[in-house]
Amino acid sequence: MIDPKILDDISSRVSNSLPQGLQALQSDLQHNLRTGLESALSKLNLVTREEFDVQQAVLMRTRTKVEALEKQVAELEKILENR
Repeated sequence: MIDPKILDDISSRVSNSLPQGLQALQSDLQHNLRTGLESALSKLNLVTREEFDVQQAVLMRTRTKVEALEKQVAELEKILENR
């Protein structure tokens, strides 16, 4: 999940960049913007960097095993052809 501090920072920056006339609505805008960002980001099925790195390591181990098995199958097929 996205760090709540990042969402607060984004909503704060957007509301601070508003023209002076809209500054009075700053707290409402920050709240609504943060809620909208949370909603949009939750629909994206994002993962943390740690989860991504774990899955990448699993994929690398699996790829190594598959390559070893492919090599073993090729050797066995070669043995069968020579019979």
